[in-house]
Amino acid sequence: MRIAALLVALIIVACHHSAFAGDVAAAQSIIRAQEQAFVRDDAAAAYSYAAPAIKEIFPAPDIFMSMVRNGYAPVYRHKSFEFGDSKTDGGWIAQRVHIVDANGEAWVALYTLEQQGDGSYKITGCSLLKAGQSV
Repeated sequence: MRIAALLVALIIVACHHSAFAGDVAAAQSIIRAQEQAFVRDDAAAAYSYAAPAIKEIFPAPDIFMSMVRNGYAPVYRHKSFEFGDSKTDGGWIAQRVHIVDANGEAWVALYTLEQQGDGSYKITGCSLLKAGQSV
């Protein structure tokens, strides 16, 4: 009986880890797709990954792109863009990204994503700090 209970517990943990890994992979895919849209200057594609709350603040793709160009230059243009740690909490994911900007300066971006009603994830925000800077 103990062995059966242990097996059930292991299966639950494995399924949870697998779902976590799948959600993180989905979130990273969304972030990467938006990053590549920025590289191509494809405002419509970049905007499509933004959550509804972001679209309320920036009601058109060109307005959104202007905000990114002016306020998130390291995200918009960079030499490297590598995923770091991630955390999940229910339908939310926080994903750290290590960026080296066009001038060679290191940054850390913390993306947040929320799971939508259709199961997809959308980007709800991005906080940008120079590497080593405290919050």
